[in-house]
Amino acid sequence: MFDPDSWYADEIERTIITEDEIRAKVAELGARVSADFADSASDTGDELLLVGVFKGAVMFMADFARALTVPVKMEFMALSSYGSSTTSSGTVRILKDIDSDIAGRHIIVVEDIIDSGLTLSWLLKYLQGMHPASVSVVSMLRKPGVQRVDVPVKYVGFDIPNEFVVGYGLDYAERYRELPFVGVLKPEVYQK
Repeated sequence: MFDPDSWYADEIERTIITEDEIRAKVAELGARVSADFADSASDTGDELLLVGVFKGAVMFMADFARALTVPVKMEFMALSSYGSSTTSSGTVRILKDIDSDIAGRHIIVVEDIIDSGLTLSWLLKYLQGMHPASVSVVSMLRKPGVQRVDVPVKYVGFDIPNEFVVGYGLDYAERYRELPFVGVLKPEVYQK
């Protein structure tokens, strides 16, 4: 529950997804993905490879990995398409690439939020070029109606309105990631 006396009390307009709702949704997504990949893991003996997109997906990826009942390995990529803006530029730069060979592996890209879809679309093409057995996407949040590129997202936690949200890994200027809920940031905070 959001503490109105917290550091950020004057900066969060309202909570849209509570800590309890997040916990329940992560468990649900973990069960779905585990069921879908149970046969793959037992047939090949390979772990499912989670590829998290730094930094926003870290909170979700840690909780999601613990919710899975199939063996997993984790990799991280750091991509830049926002800079210090609140919207994606559409130009993607790799700041940190994955370290593993993903050829023949089942990959789950773990995202915090999908809005324009530009960065994710680029990432999926990039990973497909490495010849994995499959690439699926799990995202905690999605903003329907603002996508500029159609991307296949098999597992979605919550659809949210087109508002600037923070918490549970999401940030503005590297702040608010540690909040255990998702809240709407007051416009005056990011329009300074």
